Amino acid sequence: MIGNGLIGALIIGALCGMFAGMIVKGHGFGCLGNIVVGIVGACLFSLLFGSLDLFGNELANSLVGGTLGAVGLLLVIGLFSKAR
Repeated sequence: MIGNGLIGALIIGALCGMFAGMIVKGHGFGCLGNIVVGIVGACLFSLLFGSLDLFGNELANSLVGGTLGAVGLLLVIGLFSKAR
């Protein structure tokens, strides 16, 4: 039920951003920045790999997939921000 709707997606994205900030230390953008990146990363992962059902549970798939998307996005943004 939490995975359905905009509010659920924002909550899951925020959690994914928090987890990604913990995983990718030094490339984060603070608490709020990581939450925004988590929401965007979760959306990107969902668009690219939304049909993968790795764990058989919608909530677990959303959290793991969103965290992977957010970690990837944090690393890419970190590469481009360090280049300047």
